[in-house]
Amino acid sequence: MLTLSCPSCGAEVRFRSHAAVMAVCEYCRTGVLKDPGSVGDLGKIAEVLEDYSPIQLGTSGTWSSRPFTVVGRLQLRYDDGFWNEWYLLFDDGATGWLGEASGQFTMTAAREAGGPLPAFTDLRPGEHVTLATQRWTVADVRTARCTGGQGELPFRVGEGWQAKVADLRAGSAFMTLDYSDGEQPVVYAGGAVKLDNLHPQLLRDDIDIRRTAGRFRGKVAALDCPACGSGIQYLPGMTANLVCPACSAQLDAASPKVAVLRAGERLDAVPVTLPLGTEGTLGNQKLTVIGVMRREDDEGTAWTEYLLYGGRAGFTWLVETDEGWQRSEVLDSWPDWRDGSAVLKKTTYRRLYQYPARVTFAAGAFNWRVAVGDVAQVEELRSGQSMLAVERTENEITWSRSSPVAFDQLHMWFPTVFKGKPKQPLRPPGKLTSGTRYRDAARMLIIITGVVNAIPLIANFGGTFAYPVLGALALYLPAVFLDDNDKA
Repeated sequence: MLTLSCPSCGAEVRFRSHAAVMAVCEYCRTGVLKDPGSVGDLGKIAEVLEDYSPIQLGTSGTWSSRPFTVVGRLQLRYDDGFWNEWYLLFDDGATGWLGEASGQFTMTAAREAGGPLPAFTDLRPGEHVTLATQRWTVADVRTARCTGGQGELPFRVGEGWQAKVADLRAGSAFMTLDYSDGEQPVVYAGGAVKLDNLHPQLLRDDIDIRRTAGRFRGKVAALDCPACGSGIQYLPGMTANLVCPACSAQLDAASPKVAVLRAGERLDAVPVTLPLGTEGTLGNQKLTVIGVMRREDDEGTAWTEYLLYGGRAGFTWLVETDEGWQRSEVLDSWPDWRDGSAVLKKTTYRRLYQYPARVTFAAGAFNWRVAVGDVAQVEELRSGQSMLAVERTENEITWSRSSPVAFDQLHMWFPTVFKGKPKQPLRPPGKLTSGTRYRDAARMLIIITGVVNAIPLIANFGGTFAYPVLGALALYLPAVFLDDNDKA
């Protein structure tokens, strides 16, 4: 371990990693450059936003039977959110990165490219690329800026430093192509991980997390909306993006002073089943509703999505539709997706629907920047009672898996909310916005019938035309009745 004196305040700055080239002074936030001949002053490094991450400097764990310790941290911000990169020092002297975004974790280490790599401008989310004989899906492509740092870091980071990165996935495998230093990227490869599987030690406890979340070290950010003055009931530190429930103003909390990004028009209160702050117990974990969002498809049918957070449980989504409730989880391991089907853990899912989903209302806190009018292209695939959904925007693609939730289960999770409400039947999963599933099936049968009867119709149009018409009505009218009965 190398110990140097901070050139700004004189405090001790320790370097445990031989690969580290700079460290951030714990006392005065000066970036200290480790130079063979002298110690350089890189200027002040911005504060990190304290979030709901359980990780901190000094946290230790094991990956692939190799012990490691967290010695540094970068906080990176892009247009729609931010994430943490934790710098790791393994006991064998090697280094790596633990990426943390929206409660999901990846472990990577630098490796050789193993062949030609695409240009940054040629990568698009959702496209497939083949690298070293392996097929990858481009998950996201973005340019981010460093907004804060702690501890030791393997490269120089100062004001205005940007990272140009593309993330790729193949099942549970994960790869980052880092174009920050030029056209030829640095490759970091590894995989998605669950934090518990790393057997972590010295994590932050829940009390400390709740006390500091949403604050900068030593600073307290205001919780009143700068646009209308209303109190923001819930400010989770996992996200820097808030939507005021009173005036729908979009707020940026990732600075010592909360700033208004976009002041929305005052909206009438949108009635929801689970208001912000609602607490429930899912399994043995207590979760709280921190964000509520309503979306609709191109046919105007709407549904409500609730973002819940709880301690070590992380994020969970509940989706309320006209057909019932679903619980959704963002996938760490991605399916093999091609030609209208996806294979996940040897289960094949078939494409069911494709549609645009537009945000019509949002309130609370989210782990990305949400605004009314945002549109994502959604594709749903089904296998039995289980559904997969892939959502694509200009810069990112995400996969989630959902399953229906019975009313009795909802009553157990939220007894005070559902007490006394009539039970609803558990219906099979379908398009989140569907209210015409029987009519859709009837239309398909009518088309098939028309194709089968095409030759008789051509040969004897006048004599056979009435029969297909009567048959089509016999299929379609009951379907209309069944769809209307579903909505009742």
